[in-house]
Amino acid sequence: MLILLFYRPSGSMKGLRAFEMFVIALVMGVVICFCIQLSMIKDTSVGEVFRGFLPSSAIVQSQGSVSIILYLHSPMAHILTSLYQACGILGATVMPHSLYLGSGIVQARLQEYDVKAGLAPASTNNSSEEQKYHPSLRAINFCLKYSVAELSITLFTFALFVNSAILIVAGACLSSVSSAANADLFGIHDLLSSSLAPIAGTIFALALLLSGISAGIICTIAGQMVSEGALNWTLAPWLRRLVTRSISITPSIIIAGAVGREGLTAALNGSQVALSAVLPFVSAPLIYFTCRNKYMTVQPSRSRDDGALGGDDEEVVDGLRAEGVKMRNNWVTATFAVLIWLVITVMNVANLVLLGKGQGA
Repeated sequence: MLILLFYRPSGSMKGLRAFEMFVIALVMGVVICFCIQLSMIKDTSVGEVFRGFLPSSAIVQSQGSVSIILYLHSPMAHILTSLYQACGILGATVMPHSLYLGSGIVQARLQEYDVKAGLAPASTNNSSEEQKYHPSLRAINFCLKYSVAELSITLFTFALFVNSAILIVAGACLSSVSSAANADLFGIHDLLSSSLAPIAGTIFALALLLSGISAGIICTIAGQMVSEGALNWTLAPWLRRLVTRSISITPSIIIAGAVGREGLTAALNGSQVALSAVLPFVSAPLIYFTCRNKYMTVQPSRSRDDGALGGDDEEVVDGLRAEGVKMRNNWVTATFAVLIWLVITVMNVANLVLLGKGQGA
């Protein structure tokens, strides 16, 4: 609720940068926690660690392995290499609501670029149909390059490190502990304290706290963007935010009170698998729209209804001023995206079939 006090639907780079810096600080806290955890590991070779990244037949097995549940940057990670846990890791890492968040937060950066370049008035009101903001081609190209660089750096540094560290710590410390197979979050805390170092459990709890706050903020802002934009709710902003946050936290409170620790563990597992199951439905329209010129064409300046960008010559690309600039995915990107979508879909269908037969979890 405190974070939402600083959130403005119209978007401003000042608020966006504050949001980004806060999330970065939380993620860095998780990274530091796992750096400390990794430094405590002994008698584990680098070769063994890298062999663990290779796919094996164990991915379709659900028995005889050790599991660990860590609600962190990708809120759940399991050493138990079954399809159920694999789908959970996928859903926790590629969170469907992050697609909405990414589309939403880029709006402020687009508008700031055009305002600084004199291509849009600073007083543009996104909520007004008469003065609806349309980003220029230069702003789109700038933000596209910025987003690609940002995603590449974060995915191949912080995200890769944190998710790998989760599995490395679990595999190195708990693979020989028989009681770890059925351990929940609370049990993992005790196991890390006894098998790694007394302080390890406390560091683990701190990482949980930081990552939980980070994930909660992301879910909150994404939910607000959907409710205030796509759903176009007419409630007062404070009431709308109170309703959405209440909906998101109520199930956890009920489960914790009615079922206790076991219920929380099961809910955590199921929620991540549910995110994975939703992913094909969310990503399919994204792939479809970005592969169609009908939706991926930047219209020429003179056809825009706000008139702020008239005479903007940078919109002319290869003489296509009248037709606009087509920016759909090329066939390589489209083919790669469809193949990944098929893999995710097959994984989830197989997982649901196994769950139906009582073999998935």
